[in-house]
Amino acid sequence: MKNKQDKRSKIIKGIIIFLSTLLCIYFFIVIYFENHFYFGSEINHINVSCKTVEEVKEQMKSKLRSYTVNIKERGGKTEQIKSLDIGLRYDSGGKYEKFKDRQNPLNWISAFFSTKDLKMTDVVIYDEKLLKENLEKLSCLDISNIIEPREPDFKYTNKGYMIIDEVNGNKIDKDVLYDKVTKAIQRGEDTIDLEQVGCYVKPKYTSKCQRAIDNKNILNKYISSKITYIFGDNKEIIDGSIINEWLKINDDFQVVLDNQKEKRYMNSLFKDYNTVGKTRSFITTLGKTINISSGDYGWSINISKEMQNLNKIIEEGKIIEKEPVYIQTAFSHGSNDIGNTYVEIDMKNQHLWFYKNEELIVQGDVVTGNESSNYLTPQGIYRLKYKEKNATLTGQDYSTPVEFWMPFNGGIGIHDASWRDKFGGNIYKINGSHGCINSPYNLAKTIFYNIEKGTPIICYY
Repeated sequence: MKNKQDKRSKIIKGIIIFLSTLLCIYFFIVIYFENHFYFGSEINHINVSCKTVEEVKEQMKSKLRSYTVNIKERGGKTEQIKSLDIGLRYDSGGKYEKFKDRQNPLNWISAFFSTKDLKMTDVVIYDEKLLKENLEKLSCLDISNIIEPREPDFKYTNKGYMIIDEVNGNKIDKDVLYDKVTKAIQRGEDTIDLEQVGCYVKPKYTSKCQRAIDNKNILNKYISSKITYIFGDNKEIIDGSIINEWLKINDDFQVVLDNQKEKRYMNSLFKDYNTVGKTRSFITTLGKTINISSGDYGWSINISKEMQNLNKIIEEGKIIEKEPVYIQTAFSHGSNDIGNTYVEIDMKNQHLWFYKNEELIVQGDVVTGNESSNYLTPQGIYRLKYKEKNATLTGQDYSTPVEFWMPFNGGIGIHDASWRDKFGGNIYKINGSHGCINSPYNLAKTIFYNIEKGTPIICYY
């Protein structure tokens, strides 16, 4: 019985000693945390466990003095922003003491189970102007070192278009960089990877994206077009070897036709086929070779309308033969677009010839514009605008009915002149017309019933 009591007494004594020891340890630690921070305490992510307030202040100052932001760039290069360069400091304002006061020494055990009262974010102060100036000094922002990002490109080959990879470049978005650096400083981070935090300006599209593949297919469709223009016996071909020079990718990464380049090419192509106003070599009935310019006769292609039609053909990838859209046409293609049907008026000799399909239909003397009154009929090659039966010609001082009216140059035309009994010679010098071609009745009649709209009228001295 006595042994049992001794054993129980020893157990109780041991428990008392153990609890007393624990209590002593507890209060010893309580006394320790009267002046020291809890285990796990952090200020600005810096571990300040078991340090006094004064030690923390010195630790934070030391940390600031050595603090550097390492900026990792593409290509393995690293640049730095140092705390001294930007006037970095902490504005604790007595907060360390308040932070310590929140940590009741009697509750030190709770630090193992809760993060409450274990973390503090100190206010970081720096000179924004100095920070921006130091960022501007970074070599990665030096314009001479910057490679601009570029979207995928497209190269024309004899086998069609191929996609050229995009260029990532190394251009940095300054606003993003500034934002990431300031946040890193506020969090006390010492490294920023510009790639990971998204500071680089990226191309919007890649060579593997569907938009790039679609563009390639569109380009190849466009250059598969072949347009053959017919000009009488001549042909002009526009195919992929030419069309590719007009194709480009716009700012929205869409395939478009460069209308300026296209227009320059079309003007050059059609230059020899637009003959209005060009100087022509003409062999007169009397056998003299003369050069005649001016007048409105000839071919004139509607470039604007033709480009609209051409672009539609290209966009549909068609192969087609066609004539261009004309503003006006002539009677023949080739170097001699006058052809073999025309009216020839020799105003020096006051004589007219009318040929139709190389056959002389009629000829005769005429009276042209009055030389003495400065009404000389202009020389040039013109088109017959229309013909009208029983017209009345009017002017400032006249109103004259005629039976056959055939205008070719504004108010100037061929017509009968029943009031005259003589034609030819030098009548035009003193008693000529107001510019019209006064003709004998039968001459005007024969021309009227054999001529058609658009027939060239050749006037020369």
